[in-house]
Amino acid sequence: MAESFNSFNVADLRAPDLHRILLHSVSPRPIAFASTVDKDGNVNLAPFSFFNTFSINPPLLIFAPNRSGRTGKNKDTVTNILETFEVVINTVSFEIVEQCNLASTEYPKDINEFEKAGLTPIPSMKVKPPRVLESPVQIECLVKQVISLGSVGSSGQLILCEPVWIHIAERSFTDGVLDPNQLDLVARMGGNFYCRASGQSIFELAKPGEKPGIGIDALPDFIKKSHLLTGNELAKLGGLPSLPTRQECELFAQQYALKPDLETNFNMAKHFLQKNQPSLAIKALLFLEPYT
Repeated sequence: MAESFNSFNVADLRAPDLHRILLHSVSPRPIAFASTVDKDGNVNLAPFSFFNTFSINPPLLIFAPNRSGRTGKNKDTVTNILETFEVVINTVSFEIVEQCNLASTEYPKDINEFEKAGLTPIPSMKVKPPRVLESPVQIECLVKQVISLGSVGSSGQLILCEPVWIHIAERSFTDGVLDPNQLDLVARMGGNFYCRASGQSIFELAKPGEKPGIGIDALPDFIKKSHLLTGNELAKLGGLPSLPTRQECELFAQQYALKPDLETNFNMAKHFLQKNQPSLAIKALLFLEPYT
């Protein structure tokens, strides 16, 4: 059955509708909990979910506060950065997500969101803005460039940041390696929705090996057109560097006392694919080939 779609011409959408569609569709998005100071040293703290890492050499982070949709004015974060060209990007864990949400309130410029949200400012090593003690990762940055994408409401202001110091809470490591379950970060979605990146929400997926996989297109037709395997399952088979020989498939069948039965063989293949053993799954399937 063919998939049906609701399609939208972006030019016909009102800004609030486009905002809702894009923020639900491009998600989850990491959160930059940005602390800044103005030229007089007044502190501001605000979260932004248009944020990511864009380069390692040179290192570059970018986040993009939008102008106010009502007034078209810059957020205090942008105003402060244009005065000092410094920022600390703090990550947001589940432990402080409510405090982060509170800090997103549009308080007057002279209000300190650290105090409103009950968060603890601590001195940075290189830049003037303070770090958030409760944040598991704090990245001190020098702002290299501010790119304005427009002067009307909801226009983005790209903040290009060069990391100069990175602070990571010791609790975030397991055996010396950063552990996503210990970081317990949250990400922003559309509307009032968030995503928690820990526990059963995270999984590992090995990158393709140096030798290219054969691809789904190289699988026999009875496998790729059977509708008994999902696209993800077929991709695991397509990641194999080569297909096994007939002799290898027969030896496998002897080892597992396998008979050429369509349902049995495909169920066995699914079992091995769930255990991330595609090299065994393909043997269960190819043993069927002369009988299909």
